[in-house]
Amino acid sequence: MAIISLKKPTAQANSIDPSLDLHKEIERLKKQKNAVILAHYYQESEIQDLADFIGDSLELAKAAQKSQADLILFAGVHFMAEGAKILNPSRKVLLPDLRAGCSLSDSCPPLAFERFRKLHPDHFVVSYINCSAAIKAQSDVICTSSNAVKIVNRIPKDKPILFAPDRNLGAYVAKQTGREMLLWQGTCMVHETFSEKKLTELKLRYPEAEVIAHPECEPTLLKMADYIGSTSALLKYSVESTKKQFIVATEEGILHQMRKRAPDKEFIPAPPNGNCACNECPFMKLNTIEKVYLALRDEKPEITMSDEMRTRALKPLERMLEWSQ
Repeated sequence: MAIISLKKPTAQANSIDPSLDLHKEIERLKKQKNAVILAHYYQESEIQDLADFIGDSLELAKAAQKSQADLILFAGVHFMAEGAKILNPSRKVLLPDLRAGCSLSDSCPPLAFERFRKLHPDHFVVSYINCSAAIKAQSDVICTSSNAVKIVNRIPKDKPILFAPDRNLGAYVAKQTGREMLLWQGTCMVHETFSEKKLTELKLRYPEAEVIAHPECEPTLLKMADYIGSTSALLKYSVESTKKQFIVATEEGILHQMRKRAPDKEFIPAPPNGNCACNECPFMKLNTIEKVYLALRDEKPEITMSDEMRTRALKPLERMLEWSQ
């Protein structure tokens, strides 16, 4: 997919009356339609600020399950909205832009994974939540970066484990748990792009700064980190720490919440290779406030799936929620 084309506004977005106060209209539509907006930390700051719930994958999965809204708008990427639909089959789930996919999810095609899994029929399949409903349906349990270690520790020691789709998170979890795991070789385009050399240079410029990193980063970069954790864990750690400077190795969207919750501290995004904005996920940034408004107004694009797929994908998600208590 050509990333440059992703930012082009749609003709529908261009047709919005420029005199509208979109924030007020979104609030009006939410009340009128009993809607709730869930937003991931990697969304644009404007969307984060109008969301009812902000969080990482696990937090938003729980929020979707507990919500009493008739309409769920998921400002995130496709697999997240699918997860909300799996947990809430009777409710309409919207995604502002259906093109908001995920490079990690795309790196694990369902048919290829099915063939791989059949080669290892005795393995217990643990799939990171950053995967499609079709991959979830082939899994024994789902995990997130915040509960992956806990989930793997629940699996009997004599049971071999197949972990998909992120090889970096899998390697990190294997190291933390001491379990041998067969890893699907998928990666996230954002977390793969951080430059070890540039990070070293940045640490020299900010000698007092702590490096905090998401476990989807490459192992060589994780070795340089003072703290490793999920998106929510990174946020919590940076706010509660006595340190005043942090170099943050994950998608840059989280810095908005860090700066809001700890305005007296300095947060520096870890540098990517090249001179690009590669530490921003182009898929996350497809969602805009205009598209949020249109989705609520028109109640589309809607996430749909077959009952058979939803039922199969639900079981490992429910097991995750049970095991992560």
